[in-house]
Amino acid sequence: MENPSFVLRAVKEVAIEDRPKPVLKDPYDVIVHVAQTGICGSDVHYWQRGRIGDYKLTGPMVLGHESSGIVVETGSKVTHLNPGDKVAMEPGVPCRRCEHCRKGSYHLCGDMIFAATPPWDGTLAKYYVNASDFCYKVPDSMDLEEAAMVEPVSVACAIAKTADLRAHQTVLVLGCGPIGVLSQAVAKAYGAKIVVGVDVVQSRLDVAKSYGVDHTFIPPRAEPGADPMEHAATVAKVMHEKFGVDGFDVVLECSGAEPCIQLGIYAAKMGGTFVQAGMGKENVLFPITAICTRGLIVKGSIRYLPGCYPAAIDLISSGQIDVKRLITNRYKFEEAEQAFELVKAGRQDVFKVMIAGVQ
Repeated sequence: MENPSFVLRAVKEVAIEDRPKPVLKDPYDVIVHVAQTGICGSDVHYWQRGRIGDYKLTGPMVLGHESSGIVVETGSKVTHLNPGDKVAMEPGVPCRRCEHCRKGSYHLCGDMIFAATPPWDGTLAKYYVNASDFCYKVPDSMDLEEAAMVEPVSVACAIAKTADLRAHQTVLVLGCGPIGVLSQAVAKAYGAKIVVGVDVVQSRLDVAKSYGVDHTFIPPRAEPGADPMEHAATVAKVMHEKFGVDGFDVVLECSGAEPCIQLGIYAAKMGGTFVQAGMGKENVLFPITAICTRGLIVKGSIRYLPGCYPAAIDLISSGQIDVKRLITNRYKFEEAEQAFELVKAGRQDVFKVMIAGVQ
């Protein structure tokens, strides 16, 4: 096979296909032999539902976007990379010309070419073409699994940056999946005074604890028929007393679960910052008046901001964030469908699933 690729042919239908080996068309591009790819919830979402928000599957699409690899060919204008270099690939390349790109907010580019977002093919193939300035050389001390984990760590760095997270702040992180745990680790690395991780699953809180969070908390479920906002306000009060704070400076919502979103608003301190990063239901019941009366800053976080990939590489390579422990399952390329099935099952003991590249 020339370029085996893991293709989403239609909703709930995937197959390994042979595609032509890509050729360089732009002098600033590189061809990467993909080495490791992590599975993200969005990949599973497209496979099962065929859409996320405005992005709809319109034809066959290669999945995957959390990848590392080795450069095999460089365009004529590429000067900072050579064949044989190990790289982490940032999977979204903006137009560089629109208003957003020109002011440095390239993550908001309307013409972004993002791997495995319709109609663009992803990285779960033997070879992938990426813009050279969106390929980041990693130190020799980092292996290619760690290099693939740069992607989720970059997401956590972007969440922290969106929150304008500072040293000595109190931080509440709702949801202890991979992004939640990494957001907690980034908050600690950035000097947060207290970091509290919230989840309903004890084993996930144990993982959060191992990443240095100060406290963990399992919120009690609301009684049947209880008002969800009153419940959220009550639980927030319990948390404030338990952790000795009058509210959290920064709340990072990484679960997408409606009760967590509600709790997060009431747990924030007056004038605090609430960042929504988790995606669950498209529409939720939201305490909008509480935002006004408490003077909260509410922001959405998507993907990565400028500087997040280099920051993530530094955090991993310096040993500040150990990403290896989050990898719970490893599969060969030929077993990609099994890997996706495992993530879909949503087991509590599964954190990050890695698929090795085609040899």
